[in-house]
Amino acid sequence: MHVGLNLIFLVPGETGGMEVAARSLIPALRDAAPAARFTAFVSREAAHEDFGIDQVVVPVRATSRAQWVRGEQVYLPRLARRAGCDIVHSLGSTAPAHGAFKRVTTINDLSYLVVPEAHFGLRALGMRVLVPLAARRSHRLVAISQATRDDLVTRLGIAPEKIDIVPLGLGQLATAAPTPEAALRARLELGDRPVVLTLSAKRPHKNLAGLLDALALIPRERRPVAVLPGYATPHEAELRAQATRLGLDDDARWLGWTSAEDLEGLFALSRAFVFPSLYEGFGLPVLEAMARGVPVATADRASLPEVAGDAALLFDPTDPAAIAAAIETLLGDRERAAQLVAAGREQVKRFTWQRSAQLVLATYARVLSA
Repeated sequence: MHVGLNLIFLVPGETGGMEVAARSLIPALRDAAPAARFTAFVSREAAHEDFGIDQVVVPVRATSRAQWVRGEQVYLPRLARRAGCDIVHSLGSTAPAHGAFKRVTTINDLSYLVVPEAHFGLRALGMRVLVPLAARRSHRLVAISQATRDDLVTRLGIAPEKIDIVPLGLGQLATAAPTPEAALRARLELGDRPVVLTLSAKRPHKNLAGLLDALALIPRERRPVAVLPGYATPHEAELRAQATRLGLDDDARWLGWTSAEDLEGLFALSRAFVFPSLYEGFGLPVLEAMARGVPVATADRASLPEVAGDAALLFDPTDPAAIAAAIETLLGDRERAAQLVAAGREQVKRFTWQRSAQLVLATYARVLSA
């Protein structure tokens, strides 16, 4: 079996959870199927990356939406045929619409449809066309959660028997020594205040506005500092203005891109991890926080209850008072926080890349036998 992995979407360091998933799944697939051959098809931005398998560079740049589409729809079918691929598995929700091979596509979410404000400009327009095209023209689909599978069925009309659910494994493992707490507290001017950490891009559907509203409801003498790593977007200016309007300038730290060392240090010093997103196809940051022993509170929407299980406090993300109450519970009830930490460490054991790889290989077997 020769499987081509469509990674044309991947721009190193800029593709978020999809990059984490691809880099984690590939070695698990290779280990689980040593007799199979895997070839990564990558854009010019990833030409010098080492994925541990054969690699073909598609002559396009993924940072250009037009080139990305041309790469998937024109170049990839030719290159995959020339390489002799039996299957092309696209890992980024879009895929070639034709080709002399079986087509499997992982649909990570339908955020472009459910929360259209999640994407901007040409990317939003492209997703509205390309994701449904991939869903309908692929021979088989992989959904990363039950919630995503349900969206594919109800919103795009995909037959449920065409979709396999393959949960992701644990996301970013600790690969760097944490920056010492004293150094982080000094640099970020945290003093000795409790820290609430969140981790997401600054996009409207991540609901950081709701988190700010919740912070403002917590009395100043008990209010923690919210630390908000995650790459900047045009929405960040609105969030900063909201923080100023709410009198939270001293209660929020906007970090942008954060080194692995600093991120591990933030996990280590945080008293709570809060993830108020309105929509997630999976929600890797929830597992990442649990794996590091941080008590978690997260939204009760989309896939997040699946990922969190009984190991997190769930809240209505549209209700700032509910978010505030969850934060105060994590900070003020040490016994409850300790219970959630213990439950979180057990919860993450359910999500391994080895299991994901086995389920993906079962999908390959189905599509080849059809």
